[in-house]
Amino acid sequence: MNILLWHVHGSWTTAFVQGPHTYLVPVLPDRGPDGRGRARTFPWPASVREATPDELRDAEVDLVVLQRPHEIELAERWLGGRRPGRDVPAVYLEHNAPDGDIPNTRHPFADRDDLTLVHVTHFNRLFWDNGGTRTEVVEHGVVDPGHRYTGRLARAAVVVNEPVRRGRHTGTDLLPALAEAAPLDVFGMRTEGLAAHLGLPEERCRSADLPQSELHAAMAERRLYLHPVRWTSLGLSLLEAMHLGMPVVALATTEAVEAVPPGAGVVSTRPQVLAEAARRYLAEPDAAAEDGARARQAALGRYGLKRFLNDWERVMTEVRS
Repeated sequence: MNILLWHVHGSWTTAFVQGPHTYLVPVLPDRGPDGRGRARTFPWPASVREATPDELRDAEVDLVVLQRPHEIELAERWLGGRRPGRDVPAVYLEHNAPDGDIPNTRHPFADRDDLTLVHVTHFNRLFWDNGGTRTEVVEHGVVDPGHRYTGRLARAAVVVNEPVRRGRHTGTDLLPALAEAAPLDVFGMRTEGLAAHLGLPEERCRSADLPQSELHAAMAERRLYLHPVRWTSLGLSLLEAMHLGMPVVALATTEAVEAVPPGAGVVSTRPQVLAEAARRYLAEPDAAAEDGARARQAALGRYGLKRFLNDWERVMTEVRS
């Protein structure tokens, strides 16, 4: 198939484009949000092809994967009047947990009979009001980075983008107490100045924005992966940490309770329990490695790339039938 999708989430798209199709990714001269084109920091195969709006007008497209509400109008215009869901099969992929008046959160594509709404977690499908739209869940898949865990550094890795702006959503307010239990290395975009913002010594809360090619190696050197997020969809960085063989210490919110099974780490709604777990992993590196190995096996079983691509093949076949 020729599949049209926008470059919105680099990590998710990296897994999706490992399938057997041709993937048309819009590109604009400014490479802005509606035309980023191919990723520059993720390894995408040659089957991902950039296409300008003029090229898309006459392109053969078998499926449109929508990820933002305005893309349905954009796709119709760029496809020369072909309507996603009517003239071209379409799915709407919802990456995010709902926000706002929860649980009265009506999805923008609720009560549609022309497309399928695909959620990335069962939690998201449960909390969005999907109305009468046909829904599916295709859980995340991860390109396996390999069992790279060493845990040689007695520190906790945290991966989060914009922790200052996102605040309570990402559990940024919990970091000072957790940093007393384990020194933190926070990786992600716009993490600079985080220690000063939280009133922490730099040594207890270091931050860095590493390129994707360096991030996994840096994570795997830390003793544990800390996931203090209150409210977001299931972060791919959590699943990547498990694939690396890292033990996980996570808030028991949204989908984390499904992703981290017993023996792969500690999941709790009590920050003090997370702090105690972090201290234990720092003091007992062998226990950290053992739990990390179980985390890797769990992630390979539930969030492996083969399962992910097979699930998508099933959904795409049904949508086009």
